[in-house]
Amino acid sequence: MFGKLFGRGAERPAADPHVLPVPRRQKNGMYALRALGDTRVLALIEAADAGDWAAVKAALAPFDLGRDHQVLGELAELDGVQDWIVRAVEEDKEHRATALLISGARHIAWGWEARTAERAVNVTQEQWRVFHERLEIAEEHLLEAAELRADWATPWRHLLTSGRGMSLGAAVNEARRDAALRRDPLDPETHLEWLSQLQPRWGGEPGQALAFAQDAVARAPHGHRLGCLIAMAYIEEWVESDRGDYLVTEEIQAQLREAADHSILHPAYVWRPGWQQDFNMFAMALSLAGERHTVRRVFQTLDGAYTKWPWVYFSEPEKQFARRHRRA
Repeated sequence: MFGKLFGRGAERPAADPHVLPVPRRQKNGMYALRALGDTRVLALIEAADAGDWAAVKAALAPFDLGRDHQVLGELAELDGVQDWIVRAVEEDKEHRATALLISGARHIAWGWEARTAERAVNVTQEQWRVFHERLEIAEEHLLEAAELRADWATPWRHLLTSGRGMSLGAAVNEARRDAALRRDPLDPETHLEWLSQLQPRWGGEPGQALAFAQDAVARAPHGHRLGCLIAMAYIEEWVESDRGDYLVTEEIQAQLREAADHSILHPAYVWRPGWQQDFNMFAMALSLAGERHTVRRVFQTLDGAYTKWPWVYFSEPEKQFARRHRRA
């Protein structure tokens, strides 16, 4: 796939020494992306899975966890990190900020594992207790990490998630959003997290999230990942509508095409570890909108690479990806 042309004449770099080999594909031609498709991220995950803090620090050398949300997210989602990271926080004074950041991000994910994805009315008192207990640790660690490294954006983005889970209120979460965006005004993950908080199911008003996305993307330069905000805004609108054909309009199709051309399909787009998730967001949004041209280019670029997010909104996400990939 490296020789293909993308966007308006843009060609993906052919020689990336860190690309993971594509694993054996399923019968439908798809495969689940692992470790952001990057050998360095895989080395980091393997070190963390072994509980080897020294190896984790060495594997982090190519990355900036204070800004790289996706690499931090790989650690946050890894079961078992909570068993050794607090010891690193207590014992490694030189790298305390990094350990605090990883611990905070992991405790949020671990907290949501306890809460589960059930509606609030179906969550037991014990689940709520464990959820809040873990989020309180996350809050403490992330706030200290932010104090130790005032230049980092990632603690503030994760504090938005814990603040939502703990129902800390609009004023607190707006202050945290602003703190993240002062450090990186175009940070896609902070915008995506705020997009979630603006949904009616979290207290927002209908249409508020889409307007936020459109305003933010209008300020982004060509080729910037922030364009994915439009794709996610429409996916969220589809979720809120509870109507399968909600996005099937010529106007929405045109807006999604324009956003894709402005961002992931533009020659200035930066191919970084985990770029496949950007393309999966547009693949899902375009297919939900019934778009037939740009969606084909997006799926061709993915070449079967599936990321769990955002397809988790379906009851059978992998089957939906495969079906829509085949149709495109």
